[in-house]
Amino acid sequence: MTDSATFKKKLLGLQGNLLNFAYQLTTNREAAEDLVQDTTLKVLDNESKYVDNTNFKGWVFTIMRNIFINNYRRTVRSSTIIDTTDDLYHLNLSQESGVSTPEGSFAAKEISAAINSFTDDYKVPFTMYFAGYKYSEIAEKMGLPLGTIKSRIFFARKRLQTMLKDYR
Repeated sequence: MTDSATFKKKLLGLQGNLLNFAYQLTTNREAAEDLVQDTTLKVLDNESKYVDNTNFKGWVFTIMRNIFINNYRRTVRSSTIIDTTDDLYHLNLSQESGVSTPEGSFAAKEISAAINSFTDDYKVPFTMYFAGYKYSEIAEKMGLPLGTIKSRIFFARKRLQTMLKDYR
């Protein structure tokens, strides 16, 4: 078996791990699959730069992380508006949050009502997570195992998606 064939075999063996890591970065299945594809192409293009006896998995994951960061920076840069008007007119416009519109306030009320319909076993961890607490902090605060907290938040999120499917 040639070195190139071994290289490609190693890369194919990592595809599942790459998809998991990409999903952690993007939190979107389609974006994760695109990131895995971009990473695979970049790794294959740079096969000659790989040095034997180095951590292959670490090298590939670093490439994926760098691609994700570069794509994120490109997205932020392209969505930045530079106001070149004389009186900075565009900067003085009110920013729409979505809640100030009648439709937005109605949606916010429905979302709140849906969350409040949960039992405390699901509502408390979900609202704490939504407020920015980490899983471990919620588990400690509620005196429950970490896995229980993660599953309750997962099921609360799924139930909320089902209840509010019209807003997708």
